[in-house]
Amino acid sequence: MNPQSAGPNPQSAALAAWEIATVVLSVLVAEWVVLSVAGGSVPALAFVILTSVAFMLLSHRARGETARDVGWRLDNFGRASRLIAPPMILTTVLLVAAGLYTSKLDFTRWRGEDSLPRVLLLGVLWGFLQQYALQGFINRRAQIIWGRGPFSVLAVALTFALLHLPNPWLMLATFAGGLVWARAYQKEPNLLALGLSHGLMTWVLISAFPSAALHNLRVGYKFFG
Repeated sequence: MNPQSAGPNPQSAALAAWEIATVVLSVLVAEWVVLSVAGGSVPALAFVILTSVAFMLLSHRARGETARDVGWRLDNFGRASRLIAPPMILTTVLLVAAGLYTSKLDFTRWRGEDSLPRVLLLGVLWGFLQQYALQGFINRRAQIIWGRGPFSVLAVALTFALLHLPNPWLMLATFAGGLVWARAYQKEPNLLALGLSHGLMTWVLISAFPSAALHNLRVGYKFFG
């Protein structure tokens, strides 16, 4: 089901705005409240995440959105990949060049004490989850409010950056990535291609800059810890 198939509807737009605010607020609560009050408790974080996912799934069902509508599909994987490949390649070249210039390039940095394949797998899975929430839910709801195009794409990118407060470099990176991914999703909604891209670009970013420069990827309350 196309989010704009029924045309503009003030009631639907208001509901979509409420849905976006609910998901964004739940993430901010996890980043700023759970991590401070509950000390990063895994059960507490899992509860917030699972509650948010359950809310999004119920919303899809209420609106008649199928998994294919949302972007869990393979038929357009190639087309979606071709849309994001050029900016990915350009960004990778620039980041690798920056890493080489500063002599900080290290493709095993993300691994830490863990195995590289396992870390990459977890990174891609985390990328799938983030892209599902950002594109499969927030982007679709943003299109109901502003329609397909620059306004909804910008809204998605700004939301993604907001969720990485107050880390300045991550906010910049997620805003830029959010623009590319949101635009690609609106043209070819494929969460598999976007999730894979998200995981790979996170790996490249971490490989190009030392953890201290990125503040260990910390956001929310943990940024100050």
